[in-house]
Amino acid sequence: MASQKNKKENNFPLMAKFLRGNLLFFATALLCSVLSTVCNSLTPQVISVTVDSVLGSEDYTLPGVLQAFTSLDWLRSNPGAALLMAAGAIIIASLVGGLGNFGTRTATARGSEGFVKGLRDALYSHIQRLPFSWHVKHNTGEIIQRCTSDVEVIRNFFTNQLLEVIRIVFMIVYYMIIMFSMDWRIALISAVFVPVVLLYSGIFYSKISYRFRIADEAEGILSTNVQENLTGVRVVRAFGRERYEVDKFNKKNNRFSELWVELGKLMSVYWALGDLITGLQIMSVIAVGAAFAAGGEISAGTLLAFISYNSSLTWPIRSLGRTLSEMSKSGVSIDRVAYILRAEEEKVDPKALTPPMDKDIRFNDVSFSYEGLKPILSHLSFTIPAGKTFAILGGTGSGKSTIAALLDRLYDLGKGQGSITIGGVDIRDIRQDYLRQNIGLVLQEPFLFSRSIGENIAITHPDAGLAGIRKATAIACVDDAIDTFQDGYDTVVGERGVTLSGGQKQRVAIARMLMQEAPIMIFDDSLSAVDAETDAKIRAALKERMGSATVILISHRITTLMQADEILVLKDGALSDLGTHQELISRPGIYRDIYDIQMAAADRQLLNTEGGEQV
Repeated sequence: MASQKNKKENNFPLMAKFLRGNLLFFATALLCSVLSTVCNSLTPQVISVTVDSVLGSEDYTLPGVLQAFTSLDWLRSNPGAALLMAAGAIIIASLVGGLGNFGTRTATARGSEGFVKGLRDALYSHIQRLPFSWHVKHNTGEIIQRCTSDVEVIRNFFTNQLLEVIRIVFMIVYYMIIMFSMDWRIALISAVFVPVVLLYSGIFYSKISYRFRIADEAEGILSTNVQENLTGVRVVRAFGRERYEVDKFNKKNNRFSELWVELGKLMSVYWALGDLITGLQIMSVIAVGAAFAAGGEISAGTLLAFISYNSSLTWPIRSLGRTLSEMSKSGVSIDRVAYILRAEEEKVDPKALTPPMDKDIRFNDVSFSYEGLKPILSHLSFTIPAGKTFAILGGTGSGKSTIAALLDRLYDLGKGQGSITIGGVDIRDIRQDYLRQNIGLVLQEPFLFSRSIGENIAITHPDAGLAGIRKATAIACVDDAIDTFQDGYDTVVGERGVTLSGGQKQRVAIARMLMQEAPIMIFDDSLSAVDAETDAKIRAALKERMGSATVILISHRITTLMQADEILVLKDGALSDLGTHQELISRPGIYRDIYDIQMAAADRQLLNTEGGEQV
């Protein structure tokens, strides 16, 4: 992801706060796991005692609890009953161990869901409060991937891998204590292999960590490619770019697959070495144990117990190595998610002001540039009188949309970049949500959600009824078009509004903004996709509807701007001219040049029907 820092930070405290409300579940899971491990350890002891002391002649003192019910002599004289009692003891131990395992899984499930829900909620909420500039610099597909697959990897680490490591470490230590108490020589042979497994697991941990990071980033690139293709399906089809898009996806997909093949090869080596070391451990214990048993140094029951304990440790030790190696994935995912959580939210000043917004808007010596780019606005100063219609005209890249973005505080001016005031109050001192609730903004490329048309329009006014929605669509000149749809206002638009034409999307977006009833309205080239006649109708309806609202029109079309109270002409981010339509066409300049180019006979005829300039 763009601009991610390489500096390694301790992310555990950040993740640990999501565990706090679920610690009881994880503690319960850990205790149940310990209980299950202890119960499983009893089976080899029962077998050892049965073989050596019940069926054999080795001395053994029964536990005090059992001595109250029977004796070793009685068991030896009744081998059938002794075997049944041994089987019963194993069944009881297995039953309790099974209950412990059930408790472990149940508590883990409850704790893991609580943990991951808290993490997802925090991520989604945090992303909503990140500055607009942050979203511009980061790909949607990669953000989604970090909030889904990376979150699942983290969930697996904290709720499965971490508990598994603790359980396995306890099991190794506990079983080793038992084995050393039985015969330290054979136990030492078994123990020698433990650090060997952990050592080579650590080596693979470092190798896999880097490779997994590269593979994870490749997955993010792949997700972004799919997301962009699906949202831009109209453009792909319109220009016949299907083959190109397929080839581009295949190239990225091949790279992604190659990375995972390399990871698979590395893991294959890891498992092959694990099988070799495990086989050597089992063979060593059996060979040495059998030699000691044949020489009378240990009993047959002790040998069976050693083989049982060693076999029980084989998989957990290998699993510990696997878990440690997979923790490399968790470390990468934690870094990626923590990067989002550590991103600085849009600053909210609790003492911010909520002044009246139906006041003059003033740009005072405003200069601005996007990060790493040349200046967009240069020492720009002008005033928009309250309740007036103010128009902005300029070429591509002249800073027209930047003016709207700065007024809405999608970007903030830095020190020495001038100021923007409303009624004399610097907008940086106005609460952001209050400011945006009072500024209606229709973007050049309007976004519609995959909901019904009515729901899209009522987003800014959820309690509005159908009558209010119809009033807004009538002003936006889209009501007749909506009525032709089979489901009317209940028609569900496709993703990003792909089921509507460009002009219909823009008019629906205008209706949505009108529902906001904001004292300041900005139309950022939002009438470019409608024909000149519809443009005129919308502006006429707006003029009648807007009352005392301050209207800012940004457009390339002279007919859209000419009836504004004042028109600002931009050139390379600086003020080129300012005045009314009549003033601007009366003197040489950019405005008159554009006017002469655009004013064909049909446009002049349209002006006559609007009651504008006479020809």
